[in-house]
Order: sequence, then structure tokens, then C-alpha cells
Amino acid sequence: MASRLGLIAGNGKFPLLVLDAARARGYEVVVAAIREEADASIEKHGAAAVHWLSLGELGKLIETFKAERVSEAIMAGQVKHKQIFSSIRPDRKLAKVLLSLTMRNTDSLLNAVAKVMAEEGIQLQNSTALLEPMLAPAGVLTRRAPSDAEQTNITYGRAVAHHVARFDIGQTVVIAEAACIALEAMEGTDEAILRAGALMQSLHGEASTLSRALTVVKVAKPNQDMRFDVPVVGVHTMETMQRAGATCLALDAERCLMLEREKMVEMADAAGITIVAEKVLHPQH
Repeated sequence: MASRLGLIAGNGKFPLLVLDAARARGYEVVVAAIREEADASIEKHGAAAVHWLSLGELGKLIETFKAERVSEAIMAGQVKHKQIFSSIRPDRKLAKVLLSLTMRNTDSLLNAVAKVMAEEGIQLQNSTALLEPMLAPAGVLTRRAPSDAEQTNITYGRAVAHHVARFDIGQTVVIAEAACIALEAMEGTDEAILRAGALMQSLHGEASTLSRALTVVKVAKPNQDMRFDVPVVGVHTMETMQRAGATCLALDAERCLMLEREKMVEMADAAGITIVAEKVLHPQH
């Protein structure tokens, strides 16, 4: 009998890739699709079962997995941070978790949820376990390497991003001429990039020492829990960067997923964008 794997699916292509990879390894996959986030196409990817749950239905999630004989699960796909803390309607089990939190950030919440699930016999596994080939490799991934100015932005941006990521604020910063233009918070990566682009465009025609060419730096947290909230970039990131006038993307090697990497690199090369990943062994705290 095939092993069973639970998949808690948020938005984007990440859950679909996990589902396909799990099936390729012989798993029967039981999907708990988050109604407010997951793509309806997940119904067509050969899961053993797909159950639609709303955000906040932790008790129903656990009951569903137990009924489906699931003891291991993966959480994949973004759930917007502002959804978690504003739109959520918690059931009794999740309400108890929320009341126990000393800090209202996603790390605290998801760690508490993982603990409750483990107590119920459902262990959350690393979300990248089935997708390791999609983790960014170290090095320059595009035809063009970063310019001296972009490298300066990357060095400064990494220092800022790793510091900010420690506090679970966000994992992306946008830099121009070694000045921080935008920090990611609850709005998400794309909105932070677009906000930086809009700010640079607003300077058009005004005296400014800043170049409008933006460098986007996306990092993992110093103690990244690979079970959830793993940094992810993809084709949509390239589209957003082009809209914002960003020319450089810097990532943490082996700790950031690149979805559809070949297409991403192709788009970057066509737009003159450079992508570089650096292996960070011990981020500065």
C-alpha cells in the first residue's frame, strides 16, 4: 500500500509542484486546500482526495487528516500574512492557539500550529524535501553578472535583509545606490517591489542622487524553519521586477526556491536582469 502524505495548499504553483513530485515518488496525496488561497486547478493533479477548508479551521484540518490516515504532511504555498491576522475566523482549536501566543507573527503562529498537529499524531515535514533540485544554486544564474553598483547594493541589502528577517518582518528588501527603498512587511514581496518602483518613478524630473535601477534582495531567515514560509521566487517575480524597473535579484543559495527556473532565467536574460545566489553559512545577527 502506498504511503500517504498530507498537503496543506496555499496559493501559487508551489503546492502543485509538491503534489506532482510526491506522486512521482509514489505517495498518495491528500490535499487540504485553503479555500481563500489555493488554486482550483489542484483538483486536476491526481490527488487521492482534495478537501477544501477555510483559514482558521484547524480542528477540521486535523480531523480530515486523521480520517484519511495521514500522519505526515507538508505545508506549501503562500498564505498572505494580512489574511492570517485579519480575515481569519478561528475555530475553537485555533482560537486556543492564538490566545497562547506571546507574539503575533507568522513564525509564532505556525510553530504553535505545528506543535498542536504533532500532538495529534501529524508531523509537518520540510516543504522543500521533495523539491531540492528547485533550490537556487550558488553563483550567477544569468548571462549578465551584477555590475559594481549592483554588487554594492547586494552587499548592503543582504546585511539589512538578514537583520530584518530575524524579527519575522519580511525577507525582501529593495535597494538603490546602497539606500534602502522598501522593506517587505505583511503586504508581501511583489507589493514591496512595486512600492519601491513607484517611489523611484515619483522622483522622475526631480533632483535626485538615486538611480532608479533597483536591486531586489530576498533571503532566508537566520534560523529558517524549512517546514513553512520558505522564500520563493518565480516567473511572477520577474514580471514584477520589470514593472518596477529592477535590474538585479539576489537570493540565498540552497535556501530559496526558484519555481520554473529555466523560464525565470530566460525572462531575466531577455530583460537584462541579473540573478545571483550566494551561499550564506552564518548570517550576521
